[in-house]
Amino acid sequence: MVDRTPRTTRRAYLAGAGAVGSALVAGCTGGSSDDADETSSSTTAGGTSAADSYTASIAPVGEVTFDEVPESAFTMYPQYADMLVALGHGDAVNSLFVPEMSGTTMNYYYEHLDGVAFDWEGLPNPFDNFTKEFFYNLDSDVHLLGPAWASTQKNWSRSDVDDVVENVGPFFGNFYSGTRSAPPEAYADAYEYYTLWEIFGRVASVFRERRRFERLNAVHADLITHIEENLPPREERPTAVRVTLGDGQFWTYHLNRPGFWLADTRPLAATDAFGDAEWDGLWGSVGYETMADADPDVILHLWGMTSRYDMATVREQLRDHPVGKELSAVQNDRVYAQGMRYQGPLMNLFQIEMTAKQLYPDVFGEWPGYTDGEPYPAIPEGERLFDRQRVADIVTGN
Repeated sequence: MVDRTPRTTRRAYLAGAGAVGSALVAGCTGGSSDDADETSSSTTAGGTSAADSYTASIAPVGEVTFDEVPESAFTMYPQYADMLVALGHGDAVNSLFVPEMSGTTMNYYYEHLDGVAFDWEGLPNPFDNFTKEFFYNLDSDVHLLGPAWASTQKNWSRSDVDDVVENVGPFFGNFYSGTRSAPPEAYADAYEYYTLWEIFGRVASVFRERRRFERLNAVHADLITHIEENLPPREERPTAVRVTLGDGQFWTYHLNRPGFWLADTRPLAATDAFGDAEWDGLWGSVGYETMADADPDVILHLWGMTSRYDMATVREQLRDHPVGKELSAVQNDRVYAQGMRYQGPLMNLFQIEMTAKQLYPDVFGEWPGYTDGEPYPAIPEGERLFDRQRVADIVTGN
């Protein structure tokens, strides 16, 4: 039986706080955690009183008790690293998925936020060494990772997750909200799905940065309102696909389905050329002939702004293919570089703006194009869809 006692971090345990609860607690995901003040809890060298502790919650973990703001945080995918940068705690990140790709891409966006940058160099890639020993060696105060997903990895089970939680630090993440796919059966009863910004709010509670979150959330809300109020009628919207060009095929992703992996395309509500397709997994693949049958107006090339792809080469491959060169998006020069589906809140703001301009240039302004290896392109102030300085001031505390 799962103990529903709130879990206290290893840091609190070593400082002499109360007994540690179970490794994973099912149950309530709401409550007072959303009301935590942004001011860090006070501690003394001699220990921490119960009054200093605070809680945060997320499914399927449940409620977690902290005695002080975590100083080190394990992150796998960059949405969590981006959240910590947004909350002013980027220096807490101690690991990152393919850091030379993720970190560089994050900084491509931050280039336009005064005083915001992410120092990714030297961070280890947990994907290369996803072992309990790796977690023990990092000795993180919190693991911003979904425990349900971790339990499915090679040589891992729920008991291994429990072991890391009990002896290193709590997990605090929710992976399957990315696509709204089913979690492992062992976690199903406690699972809930969240939007990207709902997860961000819960992470903000862990780091006692609710005010920063609320201000950034207001920027996002203003952006979404502006998009929704100006979208053309459904029958006037372009058909589009989100793909990654592989060896003779296109890896395909939906545009408008639930899940935070689509947090940058769903608000734009273009007509998904593969909207009715069902794939055995999180994505599918189609050949050139199937793409020609769909013949979308716009091709959004996922990962195009990362170091993994060169968009000049992608366009050349399409133009050189006997079927690819006939695609309407190719002939009309509407094959666009996109960012990463593993997007945090700051990345999300830029990627929504980017997608809006790529899909609806007559409404939201022309997309200036992306140059391989360069930061997110400069957009004239009057054509920006959100206020860069407002965001930068929130993140830097100005």
